[in-house]
Amino acid sequence: MIYICLKIFLARIVDVSLGTIRTVLVVKGKNITPAVVAFFEVLIWFYAAREALNTEIDSILIPVFYAGGYATGTYIGTFISNHFVEGLIGVEVITKATKEPKMLKEIRANGFGASVIDLKDTHEKTKKDMLIIHLNKSKLKKLTKIIRKNDPDAFVVIKENKYIQNGLIK
Repeated sequence: MIYICLKIFLARIVDVSLGTIRTVLVVKGKNITPAVVAFFEVLIWFYAAREALNTEIDSILIPVFYAGGYATGTYIGTFISNHFVEGLIGVEVITKATKEPKMLKEIRANGFGASVIDLKDTHEKTKKDMLIIHLNKSKLKKLTKIIRKNDPDAFVVIKENKYIQNGLIK
């Protein structure tokens, strides 16, 4: 019985992980790759579901392992998507305006392109800058380290981008 439970559990991990990755690829505007992934996702799901439903074993462990594989596959698929599926993101940073824009210089010195918009905070009666930076998701950690080092109180918004044309993307 444990062999069947493990087989179902592992199959669900693989098919749900593929499903999560497929969904991310579709959202990013890909066409062919998600279709290929979907084929294998459903093929594996079919065999896992058939194994779970056609067994003579009458035990709560079958649905528990089926559901556990689904949950684990969701976690693993999300992890893979976040760390290995490349994507473009936009970062908006609202920071105190300074005459000596040290953070902007450091951001640009590290190869990131940044546009600056002057802002006026009417509530606090202060001037602020908004930096707009677009980059590959894999470089986000480096950028946020620069931002936090220069202005730990900066307001940062990160957005997923589907398409960017022109400009400097690191």
